[in-house]
Amino acid sequence: MSAVEFSIKLRVYIEDTDAGGIVYYVNYLKFMERARTEFMRSLGFGKDYIFNHDLMFVVRDVVVRYQAPALLDDELEAGLTLADVGGASLVMRQAIRRGGQELASAEVTIACVDRAGLRPRRLPRDMLDTLRAAQIH
Repeated sequence: MSAVEFSIKLRVYIEDTDAGGIVYYVNYLKFMERARTEFMRSLGFGKDYIFNHDLMFVVRDVVVRYQAPALLDDELEAGLTLADVGGASLVMRQAIRRGGQELASAEVTIACVDRAGLRPRRLPRDMLDTLRAAQIH
């Protein structure tokens, strides 16, 4: 996989919005989470791999910028690029777009932890190599 943006399509449902039909701010984080999950799955690191390697990913830091609202029934694109891969962490740049318009963007730092004690742990070698090949250079 080359270092290009990964993205998924999403539809805004009534459950995603406030009484005015505008996407509630925290739901952008949910949309970004879906993109991260599908990105990892596309690389072969779905839930079975994660569970079988006794690891979890947790959000350590997130900085979000909201530029414009998404509305009920909008078709959105949730995208990401992998900006940095450390031994036990990932930094992803993410964006939610409608057409070519960026509605929200974020930089998200993900930490790899062991399932039992939630302590930081190194990424498995095959995952590390695959993720490094997919990151922006």
